[in-house]
Amino acid sequence: MINKDEYYMKIALEEAEKAFQKGEVPIAAIVVKNDQVIAKAHNLKEDLQDPTAHAEVLAIRQAANSLGGWRLSGSTLYVTIEPCPMCAGAIVQARIDNLVYGANDLKAGGAGTLFNIVNDERLNHRLEVKSGVLKEDCSQIMKCFFKSLRK
Repeated sequence: MINKDEYYMKIALEEAEKAFQKGEVPIAAIVVKNDQVIAKAHNLKEDLQDPTAHAEVLAIRQAANSLGGWRLSGSTLYVTIEPCPMCAGAIVQARIDNLVYGANDLKAGGAGTLFNIVNDERLNHRLEVKSGVLKEDCSQIMKCFFKSLRK
């Protein structure tokens, strides 16, 4: 029996595959509220030529539009790879309650690995974080992507 976090992470991995096919770094994010996916996005930095077009930021924007407001309280963000500092800041600003991610980002992780922006006591919002959900699958798509670039 698949658990809820694995179920939603599989949806995020399907979204990451779309990024891979476009030549984008295959990271994806989905926002879930009341057991419904209200936003799905993958990295589009290359396509949009926008350094802020990370999956998390795009999913947060989409969720805010869907709900008609910027406060995403009561929602969970699922991300295939640990958010970077920019995205971690956006998650805090959006007042997301829960973050679930797959693989750690040892070079730029902003949710506990390198920085811990999402739980910094100096900020006005902190959230629950769960890491390692389908970690191997999330890591593998990244490895395959970068291996394909080197060919």
